[in-house]
Amino acid sequence: MIVLKNVTKTYKTLTDKTEALRDISFGVSDGEFISIIGPSGCGKSTLLRIIGSLISPSGGEIHIDGLTPIQSRSLGFFSFVFQNPVLLDWRTVTENIRLPNEILKKQTRQPEELLKMVGLEGIGHKYPNELSGGMKQRVAIARALTFDPKILLMDEPFGALDEFTRNELNSQLLGIWNQINVSLIFVTHSISEAVFLSDRIIVLTNRPATIDEIIKVPFDRPRKQKIKDTPEFNEIVKWIRKKLE
Repeated sequence: MIVLKNVTKTYKTLTDKTEALRDISFGVSDGEFISIIGPSGCGKSTLLRIIGSLISPSGGEIHIDGLTPIQSRSLGFFSFVFQNPVLLDWRTVTENIRLPNEILKKQTRQPEELLKMVGLEGIGHKYPNELSGGMKQRVAIARALTFDPKILLMDEPFGALDEFTRNELNSQLLGIWNQINVSLIFVTHSISEAVFLSDRIIVLTNRPATIDEIIKVPFDRPRKQKIKDTPEFNEIVKWIRKKLE
């Protein structure tokens, strides 16, 4: 579905340059859940934005179903969820979810269906200032799914939430992902979150970021929160933490 070959990114100014990414190569299968983890500031978000054609790489190749990222984005392959849900305060929940349709003139799922999918059935009339942080992020996920993207790109979507809400949304995200069958690339600082959610984890080094290791997560699906209490789960978490240290 997604193939990266020797992707690099260098930021240049008049007097200096900073190499953010160096020779990043990996693939993502159709319907696979991939997490990207690494030290703070190493370029995780930069890599996600390059895949989604929000910024251009300095070198290397990216193909999505044989197309370039720009071609794929123009066809509506991608949808994004960021740490800030970016809801418009003067629009209701339903109106916020309909926003992509107004811009792209493309909608395959109705707001009511999406709200039910994210566990917020019946709140379409409310405004963002009436919602908790976790509810706002669920609305952002619902909005991202309005036109059935093939690829969902998520950049620290639960990073600002408390641990209880974060765990709850992790489980709910897996339930949604099972329903919609998208390829999902998820950037996070949380090692346990990455292990709980993912099929594979891309571990990046310090800047300039290269791939330290690609870890296959061995746990069957569906996954429950109690898996975090097992020795096997904690061994993987410790292994990744050791790499990052």
